[in-house]
Amino acid sequence: MPRYFIIYKPFGVVSQFSGEGPTLASLGAFPKEVYPVGRLDKDSEGLLLITDDKWLNHHLLNPRFGHQRTYYAQVEGIPTPEALKQLQSGVTINVDGKDYLTKSAIAKILDPVPTLPDRNPPIRYRASIPDTWVSLTLIEGKNRQVRKMTAAVGFPTLRLVRFSMEKITIEGMQSGEVREMEQESVYRMLGLTGYAKTGANHKNRRS
Repeated sequence: MPRYFIIYKPFGVVSQFSGEGPTLASLGAFPKEVYPVGRLDKDSEGLLLITDDKWLNHHLLNPRFGHQRTYYAQVEGIPTPEALKQLQSGVTINVDGKDYLTKSAIAKILDPVPTLPDRNPPIRYRASIPDTWVSLTLIEGKNRQVRKMTAAVGFPTLRLVRFSMEKITIEGMQSGEVREMEQESVYRMLGLTGYAKTGANHKNRRS
């Protein structure tokens, strides 16, 4: 039976189990067969799903099966309505050396600001420049996409936290916390009907 873990990845931790610097192995003992579904940059925080479910890994990483991922970004400045509209309708960013127009997204200012664990180290505070927390919900995951998107509309990201994938969230979790989940709960919260014992005979479909 596959195993499923959700992790609140701390700032500075690499999204892999081996290599230089702090890795996911520093957060606890995991079965040797599991691996992260997708990645978060070293300087990003938040939700990672760790599993040995190969079918689910393929489904979540395949662009054909877009699923919602919500990020909380602390940006420099106060985004204008025009900037939020741009983020929603799509902005041009650089992906692998080529221009890429992002897909439609949901963008809004978070008020009140989200309750999140403190980052270690904290972002550099500048009294002369205000900052704002925004929520961005995407159905794609290009490399450093959120940072590129907010910079493209003139509001660079200072701190980035992936808050959720569909209905799986880090609500109430502490940085570095690990929780194991049951297969049925993971599939249900990801909006999938049914779940597989093996990838070969999986008959999954979107709800």
